[in-house]
Amino acid sequence: MNTADLGLPEEEGREALPQQGGGGRRVGVPSTALFTDQYEFTMLQAAMKAGTAERRSVFEVFTRRLPEGRRYGVVAGTGRVLDAVENFCFDPDVLAFLRERKIVDEETLDWLAGYRFSGDIWGYPEGEAYFPGSPVMRVEGTFAECVLLETVILSILNHDSAIAAAASRMSSAAGERPIIEMGARRTHELAAVAASRAAYLGGFTSTSDLAAGFRYGIPTVGTSAHAFTLLHDRERDAFQAQVKSMGRGTTLLVDTYDVAEAVRTAVEVAGPELGAVRIDSGDLLLVAHRVRQQLDELGATDTRIIVTSDLDEYAIASLAAAPVDAYGVGTQLVTGSGHPTCSMVYKLVARAESADPMAPLVPVAKKSSGGKTSIGGRKWAARRLDEYGVAEAEVVGTGPVPDALTDRQLLVELVKGGDVVAREPLDVVRDRHTAARANLPLSATQLSRGEPVIPTEYVNGRSGSLAGS
Repeated sequence: MNTADLGLPEEEGREALPQQGGGGRRVGVPSTALFTDQYEFTMLQAAMKAGTAERRSVFEVFTRRLPEGRRYGVVAGTGRVLDAVENFCFDPDVLAFLRERKIVDEETLDWLAGYRFSGDIWGYPEGEAYFPGSPVMRVEGTFAECVLLETVILSILNHDSAIAAAASRMSSAAGERPIIEMGARRTHELAAVAASRAAYLGGFTSTSDLAAGFRYGIPTVGTSAHAFTLLHDRERDAFQAQVKSMGRGTTLLVDTYDVAEAVRTAVEVAGPELGAVRIDSGDLLLVAHRVRQQLDELGATDTRIIVTSDLDEYAIASLAAAPVDAYGVGTQLVTGSGHPTCSMVYKLVARAESADPMAPLVPVAKKSSGGKTSIGGRKWAARRLDEYGVAEAEVVGTGPVPDALTDRQLLVELVKGGDVVAREPLDVVRDRHTAARANLPLSATQLSRGEPVIPTEYVNGRSGSLAGS
């Protein structure tokens, strides 16, 4: 049978793909410098005039809460952030646009013309779990060079992490059954490519999106839609054409007209070697049982059943006892299964008192009510384990790291002095997420609503524990 039709990975040829920060093939992209909110440029200009633009600064990316009902988050998009930072530069067309719109003055334009990020970036390894308050990414450099990266970093991390979290929940619900990403037609064409990458990271096995396959080496699958059946005079003619073109191991779509009649015709055309049938409508639980019984009676005992049709993690879990061999998910995946963003923020948490590179850092934080408070200071993070090696707390702190947590620290160096130092193949990131999820308490994968599966504890190196959440 054709395992690619089921979304099963085919390894041959994949190693030839050169890797980039996003985890795949290098693809020419324009400057990312205008994936930016205007106020970042106006802040830059004002800081330059005030003499504060060159102050050493630390920005951190974190979220104050997980989406309602979610028990853990998934860090995704880090590799794409590294690509975006490398491509964050100001070519003549971009500078001309800023000049024409009078966004900034000539002095600032001259500075932007030579911009290249030269600072350091630390972050949770891509694929790792995160929780409220986790410093998912830390960006260090001058205020001028760091402040410009806010929007592009947040847009990538918020989108990709939301998709990866949904994918993680869906793949957990699917268990060992393959799950195919097929949501390209439900979102922006470029967002679809990023969503495919995040879904693969979160446990999906393949994608229907060829751009994602080209760019990131993700296995691609696809056979036919209802239009192909409707094109032909008879359903039998459509099945014969597909089998002649793709072989008996293909997947035939059997719900265009009458499912039982289509299954019978499919086996008559392809024989018991028929690879799979796909069901895209109706009561999937009931229909899957009926189709399985019919296939077995027709001698097609090895023919698989793939189900699609607006699935989410709850629908997948409800089909756990059904004779289903693979799932296809589109809309719910690319929209984060109801939570299309992680509400991550990018906040200045420390800055120097002067432009002197040796000036000490001073913690800073916004004072606010309404749940928008933050904690100042350059932070570290570690995950404390219980006696069984299962995570029991996310510990976030400033100052010295307690000896008991030194080998459990989560942040790794991603960019050093402006140079990317942590590119990874996407399969490595995917495996990391599988391991990270396995190290969380079992309740992490429950689909019932609940609080984060482990608490976040804040520690100040000078005064001990500050708070828990």
